[in-house]
Amino acid sequence: MSQDTQPTTHLDAQELIEAMLEGGPVGMPVELRAQRVQSHEEKIKVSYYGGHEHFERVPDTGVAGAPVVFRWTGRTRMAE
Repeated sequence: MSQDTQPTTHLDAQELIEAMLEGGPVGMPVELRAQRVQSHEEKIKVSYYGGHEHFERVPDTGVAGAPVVFRWTGRTRMAE
């Protein structure tokens, strides 16, 4: 083994993809709508304005390099 070889980190082992969140609250900031998630994720939960916004993955459109779309499915309130 060469000395230039570096150990694989945990993040290297998990492939991250670009995700775009569609739908949900009108006032939700653009910064929250663009996410980086693990490639196997089917659902995303985002904390926003006292609750959690839930998004589910939309079937792949087949456009190479395009962000994966996750569509809003509902909201739950944070427990007090």
